Amino acid sequence: MKPIYIAAYHQSKFGKLLAMTQERMIACAVSEVCTEIGVTPELIDCGAIASACNFSLHQQGLMAGLLAGVPGMEGKPLEAVENACASGGQAVLSGIYKLQAGLGETAIAVGLEKMRDDEGRADGKRVGEALGYFSDPNERDGKTFVFPHIFAEIMQLYQETWGVTEADLAAIAVQEYAYAMHNPYAQMKVPLTLEQATTIAGPNRYLVEGLPLKTYDCSQITDGYAAIILATEDGLVRLGVDKHDCVQIAGWGQAVDPLQHQLRHVLEPAGAYRAMHSAYAMAGISAQEIQAAEIHDCFTVMGALGTEILGKAKPGRGTYFWKDESSGIAGDCGINTSGGLIAKGHPVGATGIAMIGWASWQLLGKVPAALQVPNAEHAATFNIGGPVCASVCTVLRGPQ
Repeated sequence: MKPIYIAAYHQSKFGKLLAMTQERMIACAVSEVCTEIGVTPELIDCGAIASACNFSLHQQGLMAGLLAGVPGMEGKPLEAVENACASGGQAVLSGIYKLQAGLGETAIAVGLEKMRDDEGRADGKRVGEALGYFSDPNERDGKTFVFPHIFAEIMQLYQETWGVTEADLAAIAVQEYAYAMHNPYAQMKVPLTLEQATTIAGPNRYLVEGLPLKTYDCSQITDGYAAIILATEDGLVRLGVDKHDCVQIAGWGQAVDPLQHQLRHVLEPAGAYRAMHSAYAMAGISAQEIQAAEIHDCFTVMGALGTEILGKAKPGRGTYFWKDESSGIAGDCGINTSGGLIAKGHPVGATGIAMIGWASWQLLGKVPAALQVPNAEHAATFNIGGPVCASVCTVLRGPQ
């Protein structure tokens, strides 16, 4: 296979983009990532665009057509991809597949989500309904907010199975809020203590009666966009980018577990583990060689589960990897130094791209000094869609 490199990455600030339309977000994503390396969209051969709520929140399909409407992108092999919250990662894989298939030497992956209104307000009920469409229909009955309810059940199962406490999981959010304070692109810019994260008071409440999920255990409703330009070695030459200055996507894996609740094992999802193992095998390295990672913590329980799927902890031991500071910047593997979905924000279609982008910045030494993992040579990402259903994993290698 052809080696694939990240020629450029760019993202918006995550949070509120006010009256910015989806069309404008796409145009900005393309132009701004091209500006990173001083090229124009005409030099991009193919691409993919990811958005999960374009139909349900905006009554807009054919997102690839909006991408083609950006000057220089017309008449090219483009497609829209959707794999729930793993849509962004899927768009990156789509670009890789196109390059491997010989459809060009350069590709763009764009991801976006406009989840708030033009004044920046979030209609939680409407967003909850839209995201609920990515669940098994048989799991929706009686659930007002489908995904928080499903993950509250997963959280309870995880706690009961492995003897983990609410405070153990809340500590993950506390660490991520601390990181987000230093990330200029992050949504949440407020300090969070463990006492605040575990005390039912003010904004922190149980989202479902009788289940342990609290407000601070949840990711954010977020506007945002992100874009990556991928290239083969020949593509880098055309773009005028030195491969010795680039991060290589050395391995990738993708798998989908059944959506039906009774057919999947949420605490040890086979597809997620398979995708991660495939990425490691392709890159020719092991989990022990990963120094930085971005994992899909839509809820704190996924911060623990994701650490296990990453291979940094055995099943049931993910929280302990965080508790003993192994997940810290100076630890064994700096995990979610961006602030994660919980504090950085979760613009669904952009999330998987942003995870890969931030991980590449870690390897290039481009993140703020307070968040920089020292001497990182390899990084990994784990992006999920649905209730631990669709999985996209990558392994990145720093400049050689």
